[in-house]
Amino acid sequence: MADEQTIAREFKVLNKYGIHARPAALLVKAAGKFACEIYIGRKGSEVSAKSIMGLLTIEGHQGSKLQVRTIGEDAVEAMLEIAELFEKKFFEE
Repeated sequence: MADEQTIAREFKVLNKYGIHARPAALLVKAAGKFACEIYIGRKGSEVSAKSIMGLLTIEGHQGSKLQVRTIGEDAVEAMLEIAELFEKKFFEE
């Protein structure tokens, strides 16, 4: 589609335990609100942010850098919500 936009950002995992079950569930819940595609990747592999099992496989430990891509009409809003989760350490600290 001509009106689709892609946004890409890199985030550092700041929370102490990284992307474990609870942060993964928060990401899936946030991603599920949006129509756009949302991908999170590390070291060349990428998974859908709408898949909790996928998110648990990306080795998002504290200090690691993850690439996030949002593709679609509500990509900006989706990226803002995902960014807030990373910046607020998934509300764990």
